[in-house]
Amino acid sequence: MDDGTRRRRRQNEEDGMSLVKTVRNTLVPVHKAGYPFIAIFFVVSLLLGLLWTPLMWIGFLLTAWCAYFFRDPIRMTPLDDDLVISPADGRVSSIAHVLPPVELGLGAEPMLRITVFMNVFNCHVNRAPMRGTIRQIAYREGQFVNAELDKASHDNERNGLVIETSHGAIGVVQIAGLVARRIICWANVGERLEAGERFGLIRFGSRLDVFLPKGAEARVSLGQTAIAGETVLAEFGSAKGAILSRRG
Repeated sequence: MDDGTRRRRRQNEEDGMSLVKTVRNTLVPVHKAGYPFIAIFFVVSLLLGLLWTPLMWIGFLLTAWCAYFFRDPIRMTPLDDDLVISPADGRVSSIAHVLPPVELGLGAEPMLRITVFMNVFNCHVNRAPMRGTIRQIAYREGQFVNAELDKASHDNERNGLVIETSHGAIGVVQIAGLVARRIICWANVGERLEAGERFGLIRFGSRLDVFLPKGAEARVSLGQTAIAGETVLAEFGSAKGAILSRRG
């Protein structure tokens, strides 16, 4: 084999590896909690194809959507203990001072509540809004009304975390919606979370409420799009330049 052939073969191998690397970096990782659902969608699509081919292609489209729903992208989280980071992707649907859920034990005084509503096209992996230690986790059964309604904060199925931070205790509440039927939280009481660290997810549409003590000021507007692990929802004290750090 002459030198020219070797160089061409080496170049072809490098080009192939580069293409594979590009595709791999382009594809967003899928959270393992979605694997069973993706497999079910895929198998059902094949079975539907035995009845009528167009149904199979429709099923494959739904399978692709399912994989997209369970995506788990890498996010860049500001490293600043004065900042409250969005725990979810979605739209800021409420900024108000309201009483926190009684099961969280956060007192009987109104707290700043910032709500992020997730539709079925948003990433549903939930992240810690601040660095701190989980003091309490409280699950409450409930209804499945539209999560955008204000009463959903009290009426719907929910799971709340109380996190002790450098600015006091904050509440993070996962709330089920019309389509959501499963709240998942893999964090435990006593566990220390970093800001932007994953702690759970909700399947198929829902919302998250963040309850903040005195001293927090909202840094978002109603209707604004929030990105979990990146968007600053609120801040304690004066504004600072935050250092960005990549989180896996």
